[in-house]
Amino acid sequence: MKRASQSPSPASRLSPLSSPNSRTRILGIDPGLRITGFGVLDKTGHKLTYVTSGCIRTPGGELSDRLKVILDGLTEVISGCSPEQVAIEKVFVNVNPASTLLLGQARGTAICAAVLRGLPVSEYTALQVKQAVVGSGHARKEQVQAMVKRLLGLAGDPSPDAADALACAICHAHGGQGLGKLATTGYRMKKGRLV
Repeated sequence: MKRASQSPSPASRLSPLSSPNSRTRILGIDPGLRITGFGVLDKTGHKLTYVTSGCIRTPGGELSDRLKVILDGLTEVISGCSPEQVAIEKVFVNVNPASTLLLGQARGTAICAAVLRGLPVSEYTALQVKQAVVGSGHARKEQVQAMVKRLLGLAGDPSPDAADALACAICHAHGGQGLGKLATTGYRMKKGRLV
């Protein structure tokens, strides 16, 4: 039997960050076939609070087995931390097309782990993430680690992969899609610029 659909009330259509004191939990993912980094943080108003981070390491062997390790690992993180939104780094095309293809499959697996739980996924380039966290799109990994440590008040440096995942979550929290995205409605684009 079909249920009658009701229009959502205006209050229910508001973003989960509508209230300055509401908390949103964000899972950041730095996909990789060998090592997939993850980082979870809470955003309450303008404050970011570290929850957890780590890496999912896959053993050598068949591609399907390695992808299953990533899927199972991220499913466990999602179940344990209950994030409401997911931010993932986009794949860049490098010199080796085979490596890019493998990385794309690891990234697709990570996205599947989120969408199977009904979580919204936002994507960011490495340039966007570095710009949001360090202030320079060409920052080195060590600079990203240092800024993540500083922004989240961590006692020590997170591993490079976990730092990249936390940086992705920070990027999302500081103006990502749906969390303060620049409104472009009513503007025209001309040669890639707003006019």
